[in-house]
Amino acid sequence: MYEHDVSRGAFSVVSAVFSSLGRHLLCLDENFRVLHASPTLRDLLCTDAALEGRPIADILGPELFGGGGPMRDALLAGERREGWRALIQTTNGIRPLAVTCAPLLQDGSPACDPRGRYVVMVMAAEEDHFATASSPAVLSGLIARSSAMSRVFQLVENLQSSDAPVLLVGERGTGKEVVARAIHEHSPRRRGPFVPVSCGSLPHEMLDSELFGHVRGAFAGAVRDRVGRFELATQGTIFLDEVNELPPGTQARLVRMLQDHTYERVGETETRVSDARVIASATADVRALFSGIHIVPVEIPPLRARREDIEPLARLLLRRVGEQNGRHLRFSPEVIRIFLEYWWPGNVQELEIAIEYAVAVARGPVIQPEDLPAELAGGPAPVVTTPEQPSASESQRLRIALETNRWRREDTARALGISRATLWRKMREFGLL
Repeated sequence: MYEHDVSRGAFSVVSAVFSSLGRHLLCLDENFRVLHASPTLRDLLCTDAALEGRPIADILGPELFGGGGPMRDALLAGERREGWRALIQTTNGIRPLAVTCAPLLQDGSPACDPRGRYVVMVMAAEEDHFATASSPAVLSGLIARSSAMSRVFQLVENLQSSDAPVLLVGERGTGKEVVARAIHEHSPRRRGPFVPVSCGSLPHEMLDSELFGHVRGAFAGAVRDRVGRFELATQGTIFLDEVNELPPGTQARLVRMLQDHTYERVGETETRVSDARVIASATADVRALFSGIHIVPVEIPPLRARREDIEPLARLLLRRVGEQNGRHLRFSPEVIRIFLEYWWPGNVQELEIAIEYAVAVARGPVIQPEDLPAELAGGPAPVVTTPEQPSASESQRLRIALETNRWRREDTARALGISRATLWRKMREFGLL
């Protein structure tokens, strides 16, 4: 107990010195729980809650310090990381921080807590004059180091107190839904529901019912009243993906709803009021559709236009996919080189599918070029050997499922009850890529 009191006192002295310079310290044990924290850090994080005893991932986010997170992995490997940016949600809004971490060198003196393994330094991002342009930033599952995505992060920060509708414009697969979730999670509505709607995968004749609901008897098969997605998103956010796919009639109803926040269920004359915040996405600029409505446009750049994001993004996706499969994997340098040289026509979605494929076929702990899909590795398509030729009925079933889901692989895989890596393999096997 005496040694712990001494080490606590020594930490307080060092912490006071760093705090006077605008730096705030955390000392972590081997399980990445906080042993000591600068008292001034609570002011920076706008919290009255005690920090000692809590996992660092709960304080600075799982993207950095969760299982397989880049800073956690660096510390486990005995490495230091400097000037990484994290946008933390506080009671006073988003707070951009600069985070540096390093293994704690023990000198055997009683002033150094023997339980301490790592030290983390946190400061307000605007005070970090030494962070390099290559330092990645993290925000609600997003990670980037490019200036293009930094502007998107800045817009998310600027919108944190706004309820205005937002239009995300970008190619397919650029991660528009992830950005929409980040906007929702850092808005006054973050405690409400986030309701995504894939406008491009729903039959046109069902869209009005899906969005606005219907009453019993409104059409054949309407045996009971149904609540629409807008009503489900009350006090939250509705995300309309591929809003450019909406038919003209539904677009007109949407514009009216944005103008006066009212709508009617299909087959009903009663006017209802919508409380949902609208975030829409499109693959082309459709601002003309919302003429006269104050809507905030946000352009999401394609992956090929922000190549400096590819490596940190690939490592983040590998961590997620690996955790889902109970594996801890890493990329070989050759795979990173291939990722940086590839054109990525399918953007982040294609990168994620390629990583899912690699995790499914990799035999060792390191993903090698031969584990990648053939179009990335530059070799011929792999020959799939089976006891018998695939049946024509299975190929036809797969094609029908793809067409039903408008060739959206995520929706098709979910409908078939298989992983996207398995769907990728079957599409290649049947020549459907």
